[in-house]
Amino acid sequence: MSASHDIPAVLPPPTMENLGGGFHAFVQLDGSWGLNNAGVHVGERGVTLIDTAFTEHRGRGLRDAIGTVTAKTVQTIVNTHHHGDHTYGNFLFPHATVIGHTLCREAVIAGGLETKEWFPGVDWGDIDLVPPTVTFEQSLRVYCDDTPATLQYQGPAHSSNDISMWVPERGLLFAGDLVFNGGTPFVVMGSIQGLIEALTELQGLDATTVVPGHGAVCEPDVIAEQLSYLRFVQDLARDGHAAGDDPLELARRTDLGHFGAWTDPERLVGNLHRAYSELRGEPRGVALDYQFVVDEMVSFNGGQPLRCLA
Repeated sequence: MSASHDIPAVLPPPTMENLGGGFHAFVQLDGSWGLNNAGVHVGERGVTLIDTAFTEHRGRGLRDAIGTVTAKTVQTIVNTHHHGDHTYGNFLFPHATVIGHTLCREAVIAGGLETKEWFPGVDWGDIDLVPPTVTFEQSLRVYCDDTPATLQYQGPAHSSNDISMWVPERGLLFAGDLVFNGGTPFVVMGSIQGLIEALTELQGLDATTVVPGHGAVCEPDVIAEQLSYLRFVQDLARDGHAAGDDPLELARRTDLGHFGAWTDPERLVGNLHRAYSELRGEPRGVALDYQFVVDEMVSFNGGQPLRCLA
């Protein structure tokens, strides 16, 4: 089953949604490749920002959107993981201290702007990489004014260095790319089993509102659908690996059912490569040949480049 590339004539403009208590969600739909969300807290003295954006243009749009709710300066950025759609825009907030997991800092520095190779034709602008300068290993307490929030390491999952931001007083979870709403999860740089465990842990929180890394703000029941998909991939991989099937060919003949309506279904190929790695007993998050995997996702799409509208 090959992917659909029906691109909408006009994407909806990004929105800044008031979540209460000074918290907002900056949402970029349709949430496909490169169209990520960010979190914003407007405090008495400044702004805390959770993730930035993929391109200079998108980052400036985020900065402008913050300007519609406050004139205060962004003082703190929390990066939920190292991927460019969550970190490339850090440089547009030069007064901010950037917080992330230790592995996030390492991956931002090591990876550089390599993600640009995946998406030819995107107008990136002039990006200046800014990695986290404050890092932690397991958990960190931060305060949005007097409201405590916990940053918790939950990788390898979507990537090697995922963190969530949990605001218990508000029942509010900023999940980063641990959660996609209406989009296909992507674990080629992380771990399928690790993401299952991370999502199961997030289900145990008393969250009422989830800001996913991609897609509309949602309730926590969206996590159950993601878990169903990941277990579907594990079962598919187990049978395909036992039969000696190649991940690309296995993906091509797979009926995704209702999961096929999610954006970026070609991620199945990458997810199968990760599932095969885990079936081989390799460590969670071990590096794969990512360019080869991307080439196979493009092949799955009939040779069309990955659809990135950032």
